[in-house]
Amino acid sequence: MDTPRAEVLDCRRMDRLDRAAFTYDAVGASLDRAVPSGFHRLHRSGPLDVPFAVAREALFAWQVQLRSGVRVRASSPRVAPGVVAEVSIGLGRLRMRAPVRVVAVIDEPRVAAFAYGTLPGHPEAGEECFRVSVDDDGLVRFTLDGFSRPGSLLTKLGAPVAAAVQSRITDRYLLSLCAST
Repeated sequence: MDTPRAEVLDCRRMDRLDRAAFTYDAVGASLDRAVPSGFHRLHRSGPLDVPFAVAREALFAWQVQLRSGVRVRASSPRVAPGVVAEVSIGLGRLRMRAPVRVVAVIDEPRVAAFAYGTLPGHPEAGEECFRVSVDDDGLVRFTLDGFSRPGSLLTKLGAPVAAAVQSRITDRYLLSLCAST
């Protein structure tokens, strides 16, 4: 099976997202596992059965999202600070698009991580941090930390459905790095 790849975002959409402000104030808080007041906490963690180097490479090539069935259209095929992307689920006219910008990247010998935050047009407001780490015993772990709240009246009215969708996608994120690249 071929490794899925992020698609390139069209120039006009990329320019609009580059200029957009985040839809929340606590930019970068997910890196410290902080949850601002008024936001719902998101946390999942589990061991991986792949080497750290393999998980790290997959993380920075958008594989967490892509292997989870999430479409990624980004300004770069690799995660980097300031990269904008539109992550989406669904088909055709029923596709839900969610614009984000990479807030920060951590690339250290034992930890690889990046966080992205929501931009206007995202159904939620908040941030997610995707982290791969290896401990002293060689155990590789994937952790997802974040926070969110409804980004619009429609999302607020559909909060139970949105929470179920977010939970399902989060579970798929956790499993995404178990497949080797």
